[in-house]
Amino acid sequence: MVERKIEHMIEVLAGPGAGEVEDLTARDLLALARDRKATEDRAAADLLTIAAQWADLHPPESIHDAAVFSMAAGGREHEEPIAGEGCPLVAEFCVAELGSVLGISTTAAKKLIGHALELRHRLPRLWAQVHAGRVPAWRARLVAETTIHSTPSLTREAVGFVDAQVAAVAGKVGPAQLDRLVAEAIKRLDLAVPDPTADPEDGWLHVDPRHASIDTQDVHYAGTMRMEAELGIADALDVDRALAHGAATLKALGSAESLNVRRAKALGDLARTQTALDLHAQGTGTAAQSTDISTDPDTSMGTDSATGAVPDGLPAAREVVLHAHFAADLDGLSTVFGPTGRLEEGQRLVLLDQVKSWCADTRTRVTIKPVIDLNADLSTPAYAVPDKLREQVILRDRTCVFPWCTRPARRADIDHVIPHDPDAAAEGREQPGPTQTDNLACLCRTHHRLKTHSAWRYAMVAPGIYEWTSPHGHRYRRDHTGTERIDPTGPPDPPGIPRPRRR
Repeated sequence: MVERKIEHMIEVLAGPGAGEVEDLTARDLLALARDRKATEDRAAADLLTIAAQWADLHPPESIHDAAVFSMAAGGREHEEPIAGEGCPLVAEFCVAELGSVLGISTTAAKKLIGHALELRHRLPRLWAQVHAGRVPAWRARLVAETTIHSTPSLTREAVGFVDAQVAAVAGKVGPAQLDRLVAEAIKRLDLAVPDPTADPEDGWLHVDPRHASIDTQDVHYAGTMRMEAELGIADALDVDRALAHGAATLKALGSAESLNVRRAKALGDLARTQTALDLHAQGTGTAAQSTDISTDPDTSMGTDSATGAVPDGLPAAREVVLHAHFAADLDGLSTVFGPTGRLEEGQRLVLLDQVKSWCADTRTRVTIKPVIDLNADLSTPAYAVPDKLREQVILRDRTCVFPWCTRPARRADIDHVIPHDPDAAAEGREQPGPTQTDNLACLCRTHHRLKTHSAWRYAMVAPGIYEWTSPHGHRYRRDHTGTERIDPTGPPDPPGIPRPRRR
């Protein structure tokens, strides 16, 4: 009876008479909310199963090398598998297609597959609880993320201990408790390299929580980014005292801003001052240690044209590079807040007043780049892309142009959409892949390799507008505003593609 009533409520909400929702009682709305949440949880659990089965269909030998995460540690890049010891490997180039149909990035799809494999193969108790509806998928994925990237790596026995403990409380552990569980597993199985200075009773100290992270992809409309850090006690107290002193100094100089704002500004001043002092110390040693950051006097403001130093004699600690573009409607960037620009880092809008304030800060070097017409057709007979053409493509595309990829174009490769033929000129043929504006696109290294070595194909249908086709025939349109599906359902599996073996 209750299920029938819920079905009726769903029909009311989804049907043409949606206004009838006002007739539902509070009890009916709560029942409907509970049903929708249960449906959402079941769908998330099903998606984990789909991701694991997708991995089963694509072992590395079916397409390409095994997928890994590129991680930075100690200033060096290294590779980590997408799931822990004992999980099957997954072909690198299968990940992007699953991500594209889900409307997420390749990195997010890689995490989804890795979490699914970690849960199915190394956290089986938690996996069973997810599919029984006792633990939501998002909570189980947090556990999987921790066990995959633990340092040192967890053996199957160690992760089995974590699985048993987490499953015993139906996955209801917070990040701190989870870190303690992992540390206990490391200590019990003696996985860590012994630290002669550590207290053997404090096994949890094997997990070092210190970090300083800035989310450069999430830019607030006010022109701010979120920073999070966990420091040693002494370091944290030193930073707190420095911020308190900086905030008090700003107030004494006449600032009427709030304490939180003054502390935030003091942190920025601290960073710029420290950078400048470091550079200055290097430059005051021998001639071989000097740092040359001279600028063109016609394009630089706020620094000495000969030395690149700001008025206090120290080298610039911040560089603001301005690309000036002029159009009748300012590219749609004239907002109710006033004249607006675009921040390349994070691809967000910033107000002209914010840019002015950045340029006015001490130890700042301002560079105004020559105007590049994004609609001009530039070309060169060579394969190598000249700087001006490269800059034009970067400013036009803004990010990697693969569906749903957001990696900045400035750190991407410049790809010839139609491949360049190095033998064309010698054989008297027209170059099929010329180095020119309408045949160049920005692709991050991952998706550049994907386009080169897999069945993914794309074409530029208009300046800065691309249409991609996946190996299974799904099509996407990508431009500087984002990605949209051309055919949401996609055709059936194309003939001629060998079926990978099942596990």
